[in-house]
Amino acid sequence: MLTVIIPVLNEENTIENVVRFCLSHPLVSEVIVVDDKSEDKTPQIAAAAGAKVITSQVRGKGISMKDGIEQATQDLIVFLDGDIDPYPEETITHLTEPLVLNEADFVKGSFARNAGRVTELVAKPLLNIFYPGLSHFSQPLSGMIAGKKSFFSKIDFFNDYGVDIGILIDMYLMKARIREINIGYIENKSKPWQALGKMSKEVSRAIITKAQRQHPEEISEEDIHSLEAINSEMNKTLKEKLCGFHKMAIFDMDDTILKGRTIDECARQFGFTAKLEDLRAQERDPIILTKRIGLLLKGRTIDDLLNVAAGIEMISDIKEVIAELKARGYIIGIISNSYTLITNYVKQQIGADFTYANQLEFFDGKVTGEVNLPSYFFGSPESPCGHAYCKTNALQHACDKYNVQLKNCIVVGDSRDDRCMIGHGGKGVSFRTKDELLKTIAGTNIMEESFQSLLELAD
Repeated sequence: MLTVIIPVLNEENTIENVVRFCLSHPLVSEVIVVDDKSEDKTPQIAAAAGAKVITSQVRGKGISMKDGIEQATQDLIVFLDGDIDPYPEETITHLTEPLVLNEADFVKGSFARNAGRVTELVAKPLLNIFYPGLSHFSQPLSGMIAGKKSFFSKIDFFNDYGVDIGILIDMYLMKARIREINIGYIENKSKPWQALGKMSKEVSRAIITKAQRQHPEEISEEDIHSLEAINSEMNKTLKEKLCGFHKMAIFDMDDTILKGRTIDECARQFGFTAKLEDLRAQERDPIILTKRIGLLLKGRTIDDLLNVAAGIEMISDIKEVIAELKARGYIIGIISNSYTLITNYVKQQIGADFTYANQLEFFDGKVTGEVNLPSYFFGSPESPCGHAYCKTNALQHACDKYNVQLKNCIVVGDSRDDRCMIGHGGKGVSFRTKDELLKTIAGTNIMEESFQSLLELAD
């Protein structure tokens, strides 16, 4: 009276018990195992357990289901998965009773487990848009189903993760009488996260494809906007959830990583210390000050500047501490008002992941005197601090790029230029600073010539 069809691929550990479970039901007259070219002993074990085994010519669950239906000798068909052991004792009875009593044409099995991530984030929102009559199903992607062969024979099977939702939609469109039945508790294996993207794509494609084929003219501009809104909210939610796992440590460079300031050492070696001090005393606009200091380096070569940087001693344990922070999952960055030529050199020396700094312009290997100020230092309507030009804007840019929340950032600096950035970081640290206000803003003050205490904050 009943045919049970079990599509399988490499299920040698469970298939024997599943077949024997099916054959123990009094109404089951045959069990068909459709093997998807398994590379283990699944087909042999299934045959020995009493199943009729056929081999699908093309891999894919949809093709296997169709092949099984063509071989079925009974009008009432049950589909079960081959990797579940044990099934609740009354599974087949629950799935088929509405069919036997002619109260339904198709039965969708649900079970005592929260609906999966793809169900909640993809299937249900799309069903609400295109098939609101199916939106009440708690587990529309369940593969444990039963129905009449006369209905299954008319199904247009997808051959991927979209097959189960496609069957439900086709049954709905054929006006089949549909029931959802809870069959009890099942220890069902969740899909690995690597498969969720593919599964989401194929489920959404199945729903939208069915809708387009049915009434292409009815997919309105409002539906498209709804899809865009769902996609946007999904991305936003996933980003918010994932960023909680990411951590970042940001270091200023001059007088923090380095025991000195590169521009001051350049001034000493190249003879413009007095001009530099005059500029600092006269110019209060940070953008104009940066531009005018760049002019003092005009004509200097790349080697000149790198030799200056190489001559400034670093804090002795910086490499060791950064290695440990990275081992604990931290992304390491340098945000500096110096120049990318210098910060990139320091990044390579200490093993940091990225640097944000101003960009000196070079021509034929020499400084032209021009300084390009990267956009990430400039404020935007979303800037956390409101300053037009600030390291905090670069910090926010880094958080956006690496998907890290500000509260998950350790920020280390020494000067007034670091006040805002340290104040907005989750754990602000002043390092050997003489700025009393910075000491007040920072949650932690390090006065010794060592970064070891940062590791306590990183626990």
